[in-house]
Amino acid sequence: MPGFEIFGDEERKQVNDVLESGVLMRYGFDGMRNNHWKAKEFETGFAHKMGVDYCQLVSNGTAALTVALVAAGIGAGDEVIMPCFTFVASFESILAIGAIPVLVDIDATLTLDPAAVAAAVTSKTRCVMPVHMCGSMANLDALQAICNKHDLLLLEDACQAIGGTYKGKALGSYGDLGCFSFDFVKTITCGEGGAVITNNKKYYTNADVYQDHGHDHIGNDRGAETHPVMGYNYRISELHAAVGLGQLGKFDTILSIQKRNYTIIRNALSTLEGITFREVPEGGEENYSFVNFFLPNEELAKKAHTAMANNGVEANFYWYTNNWHYINGWEHLRTIKTLGAVSDGIRNHLEKLNGTDFSKSDAIMGRTISSLVKIGWTEEEVKVRAEKMKAAIASVL
Repeated sequence: MPGFEIFGDEERKQVNDVLESGVLMRYGFDGMRNNHWKAKEFETGFAHKMGVDYCQLVSNGTAALTVALVAAGIGAGDEVIMPCFTFVASFESILAIGAIPVLVDIDATLTLDPAAVAAAVTSKTRCVMPVHMCGSMANLDALQAICNKHDLLLLEDACQAIGGTYKGKALGSYGDLGCFSFDFVKTITCGEGGAVITNNKKYYTNADVYQDHGHDHIGNDRGAETHPVMGYNYRISELHAAVGLGQLGKFDTILSIQKRNYTIIRNALSTLEGITFREVPEGGEENYSFVNFFLPNEELAKKAHTAMANNGVEANFYWYTNNWHYINGWEHLRTIKTLGAVSDGIRNHLEKLNGTDFSKSDAIMGRTISSLVKIGWTEEEVKVRAEKMKAAIASVL
């Protein structure tokens, strides 16, 4: 990742189709668009690639999560269980619809700990949202069992793990709904974009309506469309969809290059005593966008991260002190710094975060380094990088 590293003629052709027609909106203007429907074509192709019946494109990954939650009927006062290691969009999408984010611990998969999820279920819980961080997945069988027991929705946030699989199914296709981001630094990119996938026709229909002001999209006269429900504007543009369509044709090639580069780096680091790697649930295969590994303790992890930077090895992430991705950096969430009022239920729950014990997650995150796997590197460049990483880490062990 990311897909922008290999922009080329494929993306240009798709974009030029849109520019030549002059129709940048995904709906309407049928006679002007020269029969180019890039968003529809992307949705069909992506659904096929993910092995599902339905795909709904939206404006970004955060919108995808928001639309998916609403499409399944999640709303005000409902509790959604999510991990304390994720991107801020996870809790933003929950709060946006008046629901309550319930943050719980991760395990060595760097994703939701099923035991923590089971302990967090209450009478208000409606959804479990595993976030497949840094290219790999949660223990989906265990989470599905919890959802089945309590009649909960399983919503996969696969924004960082597109192309990964679990027991032969594409990540995002295992649960009731799956969400993806196609922002500028994702494995395939639209510049800005996102998608909701599902095999549930009702959820798909709801998503289709909700993301476009409640339009039912029935018939060919947009002005005559009815509004079965209220909605919002989370539409993707034809220009963004066109870029994604060009990238979708390169998807398998991108994954193959990521796996090659990942394997070279991991094999080099595997020779270092004291280095271990994130757990991947049995039957799972990463998308190989990050090499995620553990140092013996927090002090050594910090030193290794600094040593790699000093040795000219960039794009390594120490999430424990990162303001975007871990609970320690989310002061604005814990202190409820918001531009608008929140409900008493949300406020009461968020205030509890300040007294919640995340020491189990701290012990994992404090030792974790994630190394980005780029697809623009040559094989020789990856080998050089791997040796530099190895030498830098060895210097602190």
